[in-house]
Amino acid sequence: THFCPSLFQAIVLVHWLLTVWGSMVWLSVAFTWANFSVLAVGVWAIAQRDSIDAVIMFLIGMILTILTDIVHLGIFYSLGDSSDLFRFGAGMTILNLLLKPISCFFVYQMYRERGGDYNINFGFPSVSRNRDAYQSIDQQDGSSTSGNPFNQTPDSKPGVPNSKP
Repeated sequence: THFCPSLFQAIVLVHWLLTVWGSMVWLSVAFTWANFSVLAVGVWAIAQRDSIDAVIMFLIGMILTILTDIVHLGIFYSLGDSSDLFRFGAGMTILNLLLKPISCFFVYQMYRERGGDYNINFGFPSVSRNRDAYQSIDQQDGSSTSGNPFNQTPDSKPGVPNSKP
């Protein structure tokens, strides 16, 4: 499937609008900074259409803000009053939180479309079960000769590196 850039722009715009409406009254400054910082990375991903790093950073930021939004709602919801403005802000924050997993799914699809790996690599060494790059022992490669298995020239001595080009 091919996702058009307008879908990515719509995701960023919807979350921006819901964040503005959600932070109008009662949530902490940390909620606002966290969400707008992630949305700024989303704008970067829109501006640089070929950047894999921007998309994966936006995806990771969205996942992290799901967790922080839950914490913020848990802490600050009980501190709010029962005014219409409070209920509107809380409703927009909850709607923003409910839409984030769906947005993460689409952003991950865009990450794969831009050439990202299926496995997200954080730089740690890992063991791979992919054996496509290995050659079977049963097959003989045409570049090595059966009389000279170590690819030495006839005048070189074993254990001594060959200095001839």
